[in-house]
Amino acid sequence: MADIFDTGDIDPEIADLLGDDTSPASIPDFSDLFEDQIPDRQRDPEDVPVEDFSRESFAPITRWEQDPDPVFFEKNYYSKVLTGEGEISKRVHSVLQKYLKAEDPQEKGVYRQQLIPAWWDLARSMVTHYQGPMIEKRWALRYGYFLPTLVSPEQRRIISKIVSKNEYGEPIHYVDEWFDLILEGNINPLATDELKPSRMSTQNKTKALMEKAKGSKEANLTLLRTLIVKRDGLESDLQSQIKQIIRHDSHPAIPGIKAAYTVEQKQAFNRSGEILRKLNKLDKDISLNIEKFKDADVELGKLGEKIQQMGGLSKADKGIMESELDSIKQMAKMCVGRQGNHIPILLKNFFFPNMDLIGTRENVMRCMDQVEQVDPGVFRRTFRQKTNRIVPHTIIVPSYGEKGVCWEPFERFNRSTSRGRIAIPMFPKNLKIAVINALGDLRWNVSKERAGHYWMEEGLSGHYYQWFSAKKIRGDVRLNFLDDYVLWITKEVDGVQKLDKEVRNIFWRYIPFTQPVKDILRNRGFVYNELYKKDMNRQMSDGY
Repeated sequence: MADIFDTGDIDPEIADLLGDDTSPASIPDFSDLFEDQIPDRQRDPEDVPVEDFSRESFAPITRWEQDPDPVFFEKNYYSKVLTGEGEISKRVHSVLQKYLKAEDPQEKGVYRQQLIPAWWDLARSMVTHYQGPMIEKRWALRYGYFLPTLVSPEQRRIISKIVSKNEYGEPIHYVDEWFDLILEGNINPLATDELKPSRMSTQNKTKALMEKAKGSKEANLTLLRTLIVKRDGLESDLQSQIKQIIRHDSHPAIPGIKAAYTVEQKQAFNRSGEILRKLNKLDKDISLNIEKFKDADVELGKLGEKIQQMGGLSKADKGIMESELDSIKQMAKMCVGRQGNHIPILLKNFFFPNMDLIGTRENVMRCMDQVEQVDPGVFRRTFRQKTNRIVPHTIIVPSYGEKGVCWEPFERFNRSTSRGRIAIPMFPKNLKIAVINALGDLRWNVSKERAGHYWMEEGLSGHYYQWFSAKKIRGDVRLNFLDDYVLWITKEVDGVQKLDKEVRNIFWRYIPFTQPVKDILRNRGFVYNELYKKDMNRQMSDGY
């Protein structure tokens, strides 16, 4: 094993496999692969995106790419990724060499299967100290950019120009940025809900209780705001009724005497009485929720003090970070699917040297914005009569997956304002389709969670499931829904009829297009015109 690393030159056979770009300046130097190296580059601290539910749309994109980062062209990039990782780095290096040198397809497939778990073991090691001085480890986790000569010079240049920082405050993260948020204690780990309470540390139990108290506080605050708005409306109505009651005209036949109450004023008596009864009931609800809010606030304060006594939650322990990496690995598998390409590192044959086709933060934002322009309710969540636009945490996973997925629609202890978690593959065949799949999956899971035990009977999921069952369609109802959602967003929006008639009716009702789109579609054929008329009939019957 030692002779693998005792030369500064790459194996000629591997050089041939890697193409023409194998000049000494571009080939990693393996001579000091596992020696301590002097740090020569550090990552600047990045700002954590601020929670903001007041935005009605995505922030405008001002920059699509940056100047090329020279670190992606460094001679010793590969050796810096592997430095300090112990035996696992030797195993990865050995398997990689065998994989690249193998000519027999069957033999190459064997080494391919060995390389995949070896890389994830390496990533599991790096995730506990990727914030160190060697930024190469961060880029390896973020992009799967491992050995520079495994990609073409043009592909290398494209990767180096991806904007590295979050300049928009949107909750769209590369995997290393997600790990940063975990380490800083700003979000809950993906694997939190999978841990059994008996196996959770005291610190994690306290944090779970803190999230529950925070969710209760925010939910009560949301309800209080709704109740106050309702009270203001009733008080304004009461004020107008009182003004009507106390206004008296002079009696037409008796000078100096004001007339008796009119029929309208007597009706205002009854209306005022009804308003007062509603205000009395509303005041009880407000008082009750004020007490609940105060109790949750006190509980939150106590838990905060307890956390401070424990030394805070600013740093996650090694076990949490390793579990988080395992969750990211599972996300990647879900994005790729059983029959997809599970190679976890960048290879030149598997992605196009085109910035527009890569799942960069900016491109993902653009695709999500395009979907929201068609499906305006995709990020809207109503909880206790209050609707917020809540964009989910979006993790860009370095994989060749074809579909985005929803990990969870919202956090278990805070359904009112917590962000869900979705994953988008960085190198898909079609980025927009991958994003549409992820948002369709979000739609499906939100509908199921809202309906609870009745998800097969109520709402979007219920109506779709009943149609699915009635048609006796085989397979997974969720996957079938996602295929139909893609058609809804990409075809039906332009009047191209691809869906079953009943599915179109369900989507028109529960995943409505914007009104301008509906106005256009009503003139695209009898089918859409009939759906438009049903909308008008529903609007007219709302007051009855």
